[in-house]
Amino acid sequence: MNSKTEKSSEPPALPADYRQRVYAGWLGKCIGVRLGAPIEGWTYQAIRDNLGEITDYLPMPPGKIFKPDDDTALPLILLRGLQDYGPGISAAQLGDTWLNYLGDQRGTLWWGGYGVSTEHTAYLNLANGVPAPLSGSIKLNGAAIAEQIGGQIFSDIWGLVCPNQPELAADYAQKASSVSHDGNGIYGGRFIAALVSAAFSEKDPLRLVQAGLQVIPKDCEYARVVNAMVDFHQRNPDDWHLAYQFLMENYGYDRYPGVVHVIPNAGVIALGLLFGEGDFSKTILITTMCGWDTDCNVGNAGAVLGVAQGLSGIAARWRAPMEDILVGASLIGVHNLTDMATCADLIAYLGDCIADQAAVLPVNRYQFNYPGSTQGFYAMVDDNRGSLVDLRQESLSAGGVLQATFKKLNKKGEARIYTPTFLHTPALSANFYGASFSPKLYPGQRLRARIMASGTTQPVSAATYALDENSNKAFQGTVQTLTPGTWQELTLTLPPMHAACIAQAGVVVRNQSDDLWNGSILVAEMDWSGEPKFSDDFSHARPEAGSISGWTFLRGYWRLESGGYHGSGAGINECYTGDVIWQDYSYRVRLVPLCGSYHNINFRVQGSLRSYALGLAANGGLVLYKNAKGYKKLVETSFRWEFNQIYTLWVQVKGNQIEAGSEDRLLLSWTDQDEPHMHGQVGLSNFSGCHTRYEMIEVA
Repeated sequence: MNSKTEKSSEPPALPADYRQRVYAGWLGKCIGVRLGAPIEGWTYQAIRDNLGEITDYLPMPPGKIFKPDDDTALPLILLRGLQDYGPGISAAQLGDTWLNYLGDQRGTLWWGGYGVSTEHTAYLNLANGVPAPLSGSIKLNGAAIAEQIGGQIFSDIWGLVCPNQPELAADYAQKASSVSHDGNGIYGGRFIAALVSAAFSEKDPLRLVQAGLQVIPKDCEYARVVNAMVDFHQRNPDDWHLAYQFLMENYGYDRYPGVVHVIPNAGVIALGLLFGEGDFSKTILITTMCGWDTDCNVGNAGAVLGVAQGLSGIAARWRAPMEDILVGASLIGVHNLTDMATCADLIAYLGDCIADQAAVLPVNRYQFNYPGSTQGFYAMVDDNRGSLVDLRQESLSAGGVLQATFKKLNKKGEARIYTPTFLHTPALSANFYGASFSPKLYPGQRLRARIMASGTTQPVSAATYALDENSNKAFQGTVQTLTPGTWQELTLTLPPMHAACIAQAGVVVRNQSDDLWNGSILVAEMDWSGEPKFSDDFSHARPEAGSISGWTFLRGYWRLESGGYHGSGAGINECYTGDVIWQDYSYRVRLVPLCGSYHNINFRVQGSLRSYALGLAANGGLVLYKNAKGYKKLVETSFRWEFNQIYTLWVQVKGNQIEAGSEDRLLLSWTDQDEPHMHGQVGLSNFSGCHTRYEMIEVA
């Protein structure tokens, strides 16, 4: 590790407005990615000839949620790595983070082939035992692969977790970039991380660019293109079109090898920042018009300007269409439907950890403390029995709230304020990066919300609710009559369910009087907790993203077949569902071995490198395994089994204690005293050359 990333004796104080600036920076990146994504790979001339001057988002299919994008999907994974390993994370551990949270050559990244795609090349190196930073080095892969754009596009986050510490941010970026990049590819990561870090106390674009130049070699090609744009801007400060022409002629794609070289795009970012003059809208629009790797470049520029100018510098027209929703594409399906405020909370928490501050994640999933952040919530009135006037975040003296204002709610009219807790992939505008989802809320858990009626003297009733999309049944908590101006807590404990999928959670409001109701409902917080209690026979599952709805998979051929869920493949084949925060639970699975010697159920799954498994094994055995960067047998007992017969395997975990068996028999027990996995999802797996039919799972 570079010494600059070691904890210093006196870490600098975080900015007073640190969390809001983090949110603004992350929001700025996401806005830039969405603005640039539809014309990724286009040249300036192609944009000009086909679309004219870009002034706003390009149209998206109506009713769809913006697709996952590698520019945000991989940073979300890298943040999880920092959370797993702590501030002293190494390049090798960041490489393990790739292996743990990425599907095997699917999802999150562009898998363009070994020796073509930088990230694909690095992943296969890692998967075959080549550690980072060798996995991304010029020595191994050559300069044409190592100096593509990826080291640059994923590095904003290091500036966000290291405010006002450009060198430290650059050092983190170097370790992360070195997993897949080298040379100018790493310099791009260092440059962007330093700009974002410096933007916490500097707004002037020229001084920001100069801060970035301080953390890379003065004589490298990256510095040469950035300095060329600085010099051109000083000579011609009023015409970015001339600057682009200069850039294209002297540093264009034709001068560098590979698919998407970092140098031309570095020039675009410097150009956009300098000619944007510190204005968020002007900066991202100029950067978009320059073309090439548009979503990447505009995302980087948006992150810098978001931090520098803060939320007040980002016009509402950029924020509203985002709806604060963000989609990822990792192996952990419960993390793939998130919102920008939740991301900002995680980033700020990690910034606290690096700065040795008291680091605490928010108590509630949804608490609406970022100005303008609706955290992916919607509001509606059922059956045209009134209308929604407005849904917005408001700041009160006691903290932020979500405010939904309704008018003319009829007698027995219902209004709902809710967030999706599960998505099917057709809800996305596209899915090139292979997102799939696991529900966030499960049967057996307890939902609660704190709300208040405001702007009215009329009584209205309310309750928490959750919608099971499979039965189309809404479960509702105890109805309370709201006293205007008084905060009240609403709760709902979901019953155990079979073959359910909780896809929506929120608050339902009813007018039970004869008069039309006008007023606002304020939601201060919403969260859920508790143990899941459910079973599933896959009867409502549907094929999605190479597997089935509700499940993510590492590798293998997973499909619905003859009323069951089947998995087979040539390697270690795994799929998962549930939440990684689950701790103590029992897990029961009914399965049928069809071919091969190893048929497993997985538990406390934290990704592909960390889990346990219980399975039928060769020569009549029942084996308990621990996966800690590879499966290792913990304990085995004799267990006669045959192909095409039904078996029910079960495990129960409590703390570091594991009990396991079949049917009602306890057959194995183990106390893991060697860095036990204390939480994680549930899953299914088999090993090389196996085919297993899974008929039912039960979690309690």
